[in-house]
Amino acid sequence: MTRRVLIVTHGGRPEAVVALREAVSELEAAGFAVTLHDDDLAETFGDHMALTRVREGVTESEVVMVLGGDGTILRAAELTHGTDVPILGVNLGHVGFLAESEREDLHAAVARLVAGDYTVEERTVVEVQVHLPDGGEPLAGWALNEATVEKAQRERMIEVAIGVDGRPVSSFGCDGVVTATATGSTAHAFSAGGPVMWPEVDAVLVVPLAAHALFARPLVVGPRSTVTVDVLPRSASPGVLTCDGRRRIDLPNGSRVEVRRSPTPLRFARLSTAPFTDRLVSKFSLPVVGWRERAADSAAATPAAAAPAASTASAATSRATATPDPEEE
Repeated sequence: MTRRVLIVTHGGRPEAVVALREAVSELEAAGFAVTLHDDDLAETFGDHMALTRVREGVTESEVVMVLGGDGTILRAAELTHGTDVPILGVNLGHVGFLAESEREDLHAAVARLVAGDYTVEERTVVEVQVHLPDGGEPLAGWALNEATVEKAQRERMIEVAIGVDGRPVSSFGCDGVVTATATGSTAHAFSAGGPVMWPEVDAVLVVPLAAHALFARPLVVGPRSTVTVDVLPRSASPGVLTCDGRRRIDLPNGSRVEVRRSPTPLRFARLSTAPFTDRLVSKFSLPVVGWRERAADSAAATPAAAAPAASTASAATSRATATPDPEEE
């Protein structure tokens, strides 16, 4: 039976084209059937990729290989959402937090894929429902990283009310509210001052953006809870909901957004057994040795370096104070 791989990349980047040619050549040489996917930024809310999955044979693919950064991986997630097909990311971007390998490891990543030498990790996804004030059927969406309600007008604040499990928590004016998964805790939520959550943490993170309130701290909500964000009728600005920075929908005043954990996760192919802690330190270049330790190491190294100079000075002093040798006079 022929093994299939779908490759997603950014065709407008020269480095991606070079990496694509290398990957396709090696995969086809190993007997894989390779399909390519390259599309523009999607802005349609909900799941609009069903026909594309069928056309490109996503469910028949062993993996979806991504050559690009986190944005390209989020694009690939639209293809694999609702399937059991894992994503294997090779980072061609900057941080590339979702990627499994770097550009220089492309050959090794392909070899591991050919050998079937990888594991599959599941990541939590949130499902989103939007209730518009016209009273129609709710609109459905989803997100791997985050679903963000933001103000639609830059010069004004959006007035929102936050609730959990049908109970009100707080109401305030703000720039927006991020509801994120553990995976998304290192993305938009992190930039807004939210905590980093390890991927296995089964929870939803709520982070207000520039809130005018005494209590507007990040919240970590349990996996069976539902978070609501209401755009209040009195809000000076309407809102806009964006899922993973790709799929968006306008939110008139009076709209409600419900976010809850989805029972269907997304799957990622993993080549490394290194823990998330090491990935966090590596991607953010965290200083695992503090300034005290560096100062102590420097102080410990100073006497050793100064020892020869000290010995020389001591010898010079001894010669200067010693009784002259009669034969030298």
